[in-house]
Amino acid sequence: MNTSSIEAIQDELARAADPEKAAFYPRFFKTGPGEYAEGDVFLGVTVPEQRRIARRHKDFPLEQLGALLRSEVHEHRLTGFLILVTRFERADEAGRHRLFEFCREHLAGLNNWDLVDTVAPKLMGEYLLEHPELTPWLYELARSPVLWERRIAIMSTQAFIRAGDFKDTLKLSELLLHDEHDLIHKAVGWMLREVGNRDMASEETFLDRHAREMPRTMLRYAIEKFPKAKREHYLKLKPSRPNIPSPPGRGTG
Repeated sequence: MNTSSIEAIQDELARAADPEKAAFYPRFFKTGPGEYAEGDVFLGVTVPEQRRIARRHKDFPLEQLGALLRSEVHEHRLTGFLILVTRFERADEAGRHRLFEFCREHLAGLNNWDLVDTVAPKLMGEYLLEHPELTPWLYELARSPVLWERRIAIMSTQAFIRAGDFKDTLKLSELLLHDEHDLIHKAVGWMLREVGNRDMASEETFLDRHAREMPRTMLRYAIEKFPKAKREHYLKLKPSRPNIPSPPGRGTG
């Protein structure tokens, strides 16, 4: 019998909280006034611990899960979405459809880059890979005024890239080329790099066409794995200007 409850999950998260991390995470995830995650609340629970809790509650009733996904507490939302991802990975076709639609109904809870990057490729992208007729939805998200919906659009294509299909990543990257937010620059550059890891010619064709107009952070992420001479070639295509270094790679937004 399933003995899970919202209170049980929240209690486990509270007992796993680390006060030092609770003090650090708001700075790391930019929760201050005017920052991209303004007002988000952290308990200080590590992601590995949240994954363990999610696995223990993987059969939590879906109709009750929305309360976690709507919580003001970051770890409540992430653990809830981790439960969805865990369920999705072992669900049949009907179950995957239900979980995909349930996730779409709770997009507002995906309001930080770690939440998006956990859910978009493994649930949304995987489902869209099986149902390409729904892919136009990503282009709607890419035009959204909501930062996180735009990030969902490009990050969902990581599933496509892993399957050897790059066309939507490249089209969405072009659509997001002039986005004003650094978190989109990083995400697009990261996905372009993933394309290059599998097909360097496809990434270089994109860069040859767009490197001059790409935000510098996007370009740096895209060429991070290139040989030094090739990196310098593409960087020289950009006008010289002061640049604030961005922390490299996954886990930095």
